Amino acid sequence: MVSIPEYYEGKNVLLTGATGFLGKVLLEKLLRSCPKVNSVYVLVRQKAGQTPQERVEEIISGKLFDRLRDENPDFREKVIAINSELTQPKLALSEEDNEIIIDSVNIIFHCAATVRFNENLRDAVQLNVIATRQLILLAQQMKNLEVFMHVSTAYAYCNRKHIDEVVYPPPVDPKKLIDSLEWMDDGLVNDITPKLIGDRPNTYIYTKALAEYVVQQEGAKLNVAIVRPSIVGASWKEPFPGWIDNFNGPSGLFIAAGKGILRTMRASNNALADLVPVDVVVNTSLAAAWYSGVNRPRNIMVYNCTTGSTNPFHWGEVEYHVISTFKRNPLEQAFRRPNVNLTSNHLLYHYWIAVSHKAPAFLYDIYLRMTGRSPRMMKTITRLHKAMVFLEYFTSNSWVWNTDNVNMLMNQLNPEDKKTFNIDVRQLHWAEYIENYCMGTKKYVLNEEMSGLPAARKHLNKLRNIRYGFNTILVILIWRIFIARSQMARNIWYFVVSLCYKFLSYFRASSTMRY
Repeated sequence: MVSIPEYYEGKNVLLTGATGFLGKVLLEKLLRSCPKVNSVYVLVRQKAGQTPQERVEEIISGKLFDRLRDENPDFREKVIAINSELTQPKLALSEEDNEIIIDSVNIIFHCAATVRFNENLRDAVQLNVIATRQLILLAQQMKNLEVFMHVSTAYAYCNRKHIDEVVYPPPVDPKKLIDSLEWMDDGLVNDITPKLIGDRPNTYIYTKALAEYVVQQEGAKLNVAIVRPSIVGASWKEPFPGWIDNFNGPSGLFIAAGKGILRTMRASNNALADLVPVDVVVNTSLAAAWYSGVNRPRNIMVYNCTTGSTNPFHWGEVEYHVISTFKRNPLEQAFRRPNVNLTSNHLLYHYWIAVSHKAPAFLYDIYLRMTGRSPRMMKTITRLHKAMVFLEYFTSNSWVWNTDNVNMLMNQLNPEDKKTFNIDVRQLHWAEYIENYCMGTKKYVLNEEMSGLPAARKHLNKLRNIRYGFNTILVILIWRIFIARSQMARNIWYFVVSLCYKFLSYFRASSTMRY
């Protein structure tokens, strides 16, 4: 078979979601590793006064594209921004753009979606289901289309514990739901949402399952492949280790932990943390499109892009490596020293929330008011708790995903493609990856310079000394208030001290006799 770069040579690619985390990385990788691709049409809407062309230019001028700019300075000529609104009829394409796309596009990568877990059902259906359906209808008109690649999520069927690489029946007929939402008012939609999504945790997961069914049914005559990533994290290797540009998912929690704001979280230490690096997802998508384009399989190809069954890693281990990294390389102006306690016990969780989150935040806001500044910590804690509520479902449960198609795909790659489009997560060293991930949040999300590390470490030592001083004062107060005033408490105290003294004396005597 032809290699992956050879397959993409001369091809015209249509990409949605290029302004999102995954879409950016896919665009960069495609242009860098398949330099003879003819053009990439990027569907982008106007936003905040920026034209689609300006938004795309801002993306490709970022640090993510530094390596590509060095290796292929002329890559910009291949990127064509097209004004489009996925939520509008016929994607709001102009007649001219519509004609160009229908005549020239060979491969579609549909990465666009709302990833907000708390999106209201009407908007989630519009963005994740209706937009996908409209893109499928456009794809059916394309004269030279070879592959339709749809990016879904491994959690689309999280109501099952074992998930195969197949499209399962949907929770409801998407067409009927779309028709119903047209006449329902927002209040009614919000009321029925919990009953509709049932045993799925949020509208994002629910609508991604519906979107898969739409792709399967309405794209039946197309050559379709679906990639299902689990929790997409920072880059593993490409274009450089640890690249991340957002607070979504675990990234926000890592930053909160590094700042000392996140102190406790409802999670199971033994639950699988099915993190998958973004470059692995991109490589899988590019390779899957290549396989479907070359082999034209009869059935829809589904790829569970996960790590849990191949290279298991648990949330307890994630917590350990995150805290270790931020203690060695602290974030600037940390609120407290990094330390997180994971618990699945309901009462313990709420106790630690009150003691470790709300009480310090309340006291800090009082301090800010006294110094003439605006209080902000309680608002931060409230936002953090909302994010934790949406994530605790995934940090408290484990799933088993079948990855036979991913393994087959990996075996189909020639030796050179296996290096260039690496999808072998068995090679992933988790401790190194988490350290790069944490440092990526520091450098690329918070924009902190590495030259500020000495000052950050000094600040962390100051926080440690404050903590020791506070604990010492607390012990003295407890002594003065409770122990010094009670004869019984003093007797217990003296008994404990004498017991410790006898134990130490015995230990010292035993050591002396030995010598």
